[in-house]
Amino acid sequence: MPQDPTERRVVVTGPPRRARRAFGYYRPRTEIDEQTTLGHTYVRSLMRIQLRAGLTVFAVLALLIGPLPLVFAVAPDARRLEWAVLGFGLYPPLVLLARWYVRRAERNERDFVRLVEDR
Repeated sequence: MPQDPTERRVVVTGPPRRARRAFGYYRPRTEIDEQTTLGHTYVRSLMRIQLRAGLTVFAVLALLIGPLPLVFAVAPDARRLEWAVLGFGLYPPLVLLARWYVRRAERNERDFVRLVEDR
């Protein structure tokens, strides 16, 4: 049974069309999407800033908790002091440090999005 050529379906595929950019103008978001060297630099700068914030928190945490075994070794008779420091004295600085880190990370991401969105 012969088919009529008007009933035949044709699927046309091709690369997605992109809006033309003015010469010399670039968008950072496009650079990141296309994984160019500049886009890689943008993402790497965000990662570097986030790493710096994380290492800062780690350093403060190490300075806060690291000397505690030495302090406890100097005063072996102060068992109640050890429990008080570990149970109550350590949590407020940890919460403040965690809050600072989250706010810093969110601010870094917000600044990055603002840069990428050209706002």
